Order: sequence, then C-alpha cells, then structure tokens
Amino acid sequence: MSVNGEAEQTDEPGWEVDPDDDWALAVVATVGRQLRLRREASGLRVGEFAVAVGYGEDLVYKIESGKRIPRPDFLDTADKVLGAGGLVAAMKEDVKKVRYPKKVRDLAQLEARAVELQLYDPLHIHGLLQTPEYSRALLSMRRPTYSTEEVERFIAARVARKSIFERDPAPDLSFVLEEWTLRRPLGGRTVLRGQLDHLLEAGQLRNVELQVMPTERDEHAGVDGGIEVLKFEDGSAIGRSPAVANGRPVSDLRQLRILELRYGIIRAQALTPRESTAFIEQLLGET
Repeated sequence: MSVNGEAEQTDEPGWEVDPDDDWALAVVATVGRQLRLRREASGLRVGEFAVAVGYGEDLVYKIESGKRIPRPDFLDTADKVLGAGGLVAAMKEDVKKVRYPKKVRDLAQLEARAVELQLYDPLHIHGLLQTPEYSRALLSMRRPTYSTEEVERFIAARVARKSIFERDPAPDLSFVLEEWTLRRPLGGRTVLRGQLDHLLEAGQLRNVELQVMPTERDEHAGVDGGIEVLKFEDGSAIGRSPAVANGRPVSDLRQLRILELRYGIIRAQALTPRESTAFIEQLLGET
C-alpha cells in the first residue's frame, strides 16, 4: 500500500488533542518530542521514518509536534524501527491516559477506586452497560451534534471504562434501568437486540445487580433525575444528582444520605434482579 494510502487509513478521527486539556497537551508534546529526538539520533529523515513505520509523512509531523495522539501500534512499530528497546513502546501507558476526554477520564479514575457503585439513569441505559453500537447511535443523535472525532473519543472512553467489570476484587455494581429505555430501538432493532443481550450477560456477573423500573409504576422516587453514588474502601463516598447541589459531585454526609435514601426507595419500587432478568428476556423475544 502507498504511503498516502497508509495516511488515509491511520489518520482517522478521534486522535486529536483537546486544546483545553492542558495535561493531555503536555503529555502528547513530550511523547512527540521524544520520538523526534530518537528519530534524529537514528539519522532518519521524516520521510524515511514515515516509510519505515508505514504512516504518512504529514501524520508523523503532527505526532512529533504534539498535534496528534499516536496510536499504540504506531509506538510499537516506531520502537522497532528506532531500536529503542521498548522505551518508545512504553509510552503507550502515558498516551492511553490522555486518549479520552478529561471529564470522562476523571470519572473513570473515581470508578477505578470505588468498591461499590449505585447507578440510576432515567434517560438512557447507563454508559457502563452500553454496547459500542448503542453508544454510537445515542451520541449521533445529540443536538447540537457532536463531531465525528468527538463521537469516536466518547465511544472509546466508554469502552475503556468497562474495565471496571474485570477488576479483582470486583466492586459491587447496582443499576436501575427504566423500562422505556429498554424498549426504544435507538439505532434500530438489531442494535437494541445486541444491547439487551449484553444486559443479560452483565446481569449474570456475581457482583452486578440489574433492576428494571416498570413504566406502569404509579410511585417513583426517581422523578428528580439520575443518581450516582460511589463508595470507597476507606469509608468515604461521593455522589451526584441533578436534584442535589445543582448536579455537582458531593461528599457531604447529609447530602449523601439523601441520595442513598432516594436510591434505596427506587430499588424497592423496581423489579427484583430475578424479575428484571425475566423481563429483559421477554423484551428480547419481542424485539
């Protein structure tokens, strides 16, 4: 394949640096500078290096100047071409942390420390439970519209957050899902079927409890909006809800008690986990 073909293939949306993310800018600039210094020390011109790694020359310039986040496979190949002995490839860990939007990154760091999560989203299937296809359909419908780059960044971030399901020891995860979010075929019936299948798989995990809030309930403690409560090993916690502190994260015990009280009532009003599994299976059969 030609160099131009490689450039078109690899210079894809979603790898730009957020100009408002100072830490990401610093990390990517440092990585780019290290790559340039090693390339120059190896006596390779940009064009020669681009051919060797199979990327377009323009993309190499962007990476070295800190304007583009390098993909992991680029760093792996560059390490071999430059004979860096793993030092260039090791920068993948630094780059991985800035690949995602700052607000998503901050949330993922909190989730990574939590030992218990209580999550209720009245509008959508929670992001931790979304399939990539469902996420893409949902993000593509937002108004004002997200750019293609933003959509891909958010999808990649949500996929990365799912590492929480693989932690050992695993945190306790409790989700309450609204029935109507399980019925609306965002992205089409095929996407919805895949999403419902994924929910059934997640619900089988020992540390995960899924509950469905039926639309027909005439009492609902979640009318004030979504709820997130994250508890940590040291006994501290942080919560968030549109109805408390204007949606800002709170750690005040009184405000946390309000959130936990509401969440507890919502769980009591919803179907049990076993009933919810049967309900989702029924929906899947109807979809």
